[in-house]
Amino acid sequence: MSLIDLTPALTSPTSLALARERIGLISEAARRAGSYVANAPHRPVSPGPDAIAALDVFRRPLQDGRIDAREVLAELDTFGSPATVTQAQGRFFGFVNGGVDNAAGAAALLAGQWDQNPSLPVGSPVASVLDEVAAGWVMDLLGLPHDATATFTPGATLANLTGILAARDTLLARAGWDVHEHGLFGAPAIRVVVGEEAHVSMLKAVRLAGLGVGRIETVPTDERGAVRADAFPTDTDALTLVLLQAGNVNTGASDPFAAIIPGVRERGGWVHVDGAFGLWAAASPALRHQVAGVELADSWGTDAHKWLNVPYDSGLAIVRDREALERATAMNAAYVASSDARPLMQLGLQMSQRARGIETWAMLAANGRDGVAALIERTCAHARLFAELLTAGGATVLAPVALNQVLVSFGDAATTDAVIAAVQRDGTMWAGASTWKGTRAMRLSVSDQATTSDDVRVSAAAILACWAAVRR
Repeated sequence: MSLIDLTPALTSPTSLALARERIGLISEAARRAGSYVANAPHRPVSPGPDAIAALDVFRRPLQDGRIDAREVLAELDTFGSPATVTQAQGRFFGFVNGGVDNAAGAAALLAGQWDQNPSLPVGSPVASVLDEVAAGWVMDLLGLPHDATATFTPGATLANLTGILAARDTLLARAGWDVHEHGLFGAPAIRVVVGEEAHVSMLKAVRLAGLGVGRIETVPTDERGAVRADAFPTDTDALTLVLLQAGNVNTGASDPFAAIIPGVRERGGWVHVDGAFGLWAAASPALRHQVAGVELADSWGTDAHKWLNVPYDSGLAIVRDREALERATAMNAAYVASSDARPLMQLGLQMSQRARGIETWAMLAANGRDGVAALIERTCAHARLFAELLTAGGATVLAPVALNQVLVSFGDAATTDAVIAAVQRDGTMWAGASTWKGTRAMRLSVSDQATTSDDVRVSAAAILACWAAVRR
């Protein structure tokens, strides 16, 4: 058998011109991206009103003819770059948003040009292998069962939804009800038990799974926001879904997994853990005691684009029993039949999908086990430094710093909100608001690998200066 000679097609004037145009455009995009990164430390973290107003240039009717791609790229950079929130330079402390690891960011540039769809291995052997390896490395880092199945998702909300769907269908199947055939109408009722501090994305996943947030039972939490084991119901049964949390979004505290999970599973129930950021504490020898027992659960959801500093979107759903995962997510059609060991379209909610595992593979390959642990421990140390500096400046830290979250009050709610608004206008750093046990607070989430102790000191000084200005 001989290969078709592609030389004439590849060397035709048209093909060469198109290739040169594409290569030139990619090089120009990389140059502009490099310039953006180089200038990021000198840019206000949040864009000013002039930069936001300039975005009106994009609000125009779609023209009839073509515009040169270089002009489009230049317009995007000229008006778009100044209006970004500069998240990956060490002084953005909002929403548990990580920055971008160098290796992961570079891999994203390359993978974008690869343009791979790993829904089936035949569609991209390289993306499928890197996805498999990255998923295995993550489970190993987190100390989760080696025979569990991890699959990348667009984010932690869909990771939690995937785990909850697997739980729903499996619990009902054990009760003799086939959701695939009969849906949920007339199905036995599933009891859903959560802590009162469960994240809203978990509640959204419950709603999307058709289980009804109005039927959820809540369990009281302690002063750190962790479920109280002594208040947890002991009468759960084989139709019970328990939702626990690794990393309270306000305090970083985790639920007492070892005290709760064994009893639930012994009585036939299912435990899912929302570990969007807090699950990564398991990657640190110094901090993994905070999530002790989390490996006993049935499923987990987490995000690589938070504390692991992988680009968006890179969530992970992990399910102990692969059959349970496939029961909820598999689909079949003649044109996508596969005998492969790991067809991703059978392990998640999407068919076509971005090759998300590539960036996580690159981050882990570059940093290794020790590098990930150092990232987790360093950002937690920065959070403690924030708490020390702000306390010394007269502010009130509302909860002990467990991981990388810091809650700060500046007196009454109006003053605290005014300080937050002033900080966001100032542009030195960025932090958002939250409410904790009825008290309004500034929430600082130290999740960026680029953050240094100098960033923390500069940011704390800016916060205190804004507070002084508000009081004046």
